[in-house]
Amino acid sequence: MADIIEMPKLSDTMTVGTLVKWIKKEGDTVANGDILAEVETDKATMELECFFDGTLLKIFAPDGAQVELGEPLCAVGEPDEKVEAPEKKEAPAAAEEEKKVEPKAEKPAAPAPKPSAPAPTPAPASASTPAPSNSRARVKISPLAKKLAAEKKIDYTAIKGSGPGGRIVRADILEAEKNPPAPRAAAGGGGGRGKPTWAWRSAFDKSQVQAAEVTALSNMRAIIATRLVESKTQIPHFYLEIEIDAAPLGALRAQLNNGLGNDGVRVSVNDFILKASALALRTVPGVNASFTSEGIQTHSNAHVSFAVAIDDGLITPVITDTDQKTIFDISVETKDMAKRAKAKKLAPTEFTGGTFCVSNLGMMGIARFNAIINPPNAAILAVGTTVKKPVVVNDQIVIGERMSLTLSCDHRVVDGALGALFLNALKDHLENPGLLLV
Repeated sequence: MADIIEMPKLSDTMTVGTLVKWIKKEGDTVANGDILAEVETDKATMELECFFDGTLLKIFAPDGAQVELGEPLCAVGEPDEKVEAPEKKEAPAAAEEEKKVEPKAEKPAAPAPKPSAPAPTPAPASASTPAPSNSRARVKISPLAKKLAAEKKIDYTAIKGSGPGGRIVRADILEAEKNPPAPRAAAGGGGGRGKPTWAWRSAFDKSQVQAAEVTALSNMRAIIATRLVESKTQIPHFYLEIEIDAAPLGALRAQLNNGLGNDGVRVSVNDFILKASALALRTVPGVNASFTSEGIQTHSNAHVSFAVAIDDGLITPVITDTDQKTIFDISVETKDMAKRAKAKKLAPTEFTGGTFCVSNLGMMGIARFNAIINPPNAAILAVGTTVKKPVVVNDQIVIGERMSLTLSCDHRVVDGALGALFLNALKDHLENPGLLLV
């Protein structure tokens, strides 16, 4: 009998996986440990391994398909063995609901009321009243296919999908690239996805800002939405802000990058902040904790994560034992992890297990903001940009460089005084950055 390989749980928050592409094809000989396909989870793109020796008899989910956990992906067995797609498992909630529904006695239908006036005849379509068309809001397309269409500048509204229910999948986009479909007639109103939504528009341009459409949630965006709602509704947030003198940090960073640039060394402000945060956690360990049903769980290691923006949302790679690594080690590691995070090539162990998180929008010109806590952490640090402003030094007004740091705290774990102690320890480290090199 053929062995069925089902969608495995490849991350702690995964509920659905997207088949990016099949590496093996039907009829290929496979062995235990072979890579069958690439699967996109809510956080990364992972490799699907084969668990059996034999022949890949049947693929049940095509490229681009979204498959729930436990649903069949393929069958492996003896050559020429017949195999049928197993029946889809019924969701427990749906089964329970079906049990509750009881047949009701049919009632005679009430006579339809007579119309008081004849229905108006619809006006014929004209230039001022365009005929209805299949807009992008009605097109069913997988998130992966939509992303690929945008990259290849393909109008997917003109493509007929080959997926379930006419859904457009990755294979359809690749086929359209080889054989471009005839373009649809442009709908009135302009706008659309052809230009970046942030592109400048004339004050006299009265066309639509962009086409009205509903974009299906990717696995990652759906999980982000769920977790952030849980965080803001279940965790009592409060915020503490402190302003630091960023001039010493900026001067030391410039000196290091200028002096070691020929050796390929280039450190960022965020590298210093990650190191300083880890040392502040050692100074004020009460912030390095999590709230659990059993009580407050303290952590013996300072594993600091940092937020990385990717196409589908946000991911937080973790620098393990950040306090024990040099600024240069942290710099190399963050650059490598950020690059692989954007390519969705991080292993699950590389974005889980963080005990504290840093979110930095300073490089985008944001002066200050409040970040949402990333459970199970008890706090997250929001870092703003360095701003030149007048400050008072020895009763004299001079031009200073200031940076805003905002700590979002879980009040069940961190009280105001404890959070203030942490921020002051962090301030001391960042205003004396030479000590971070020791």
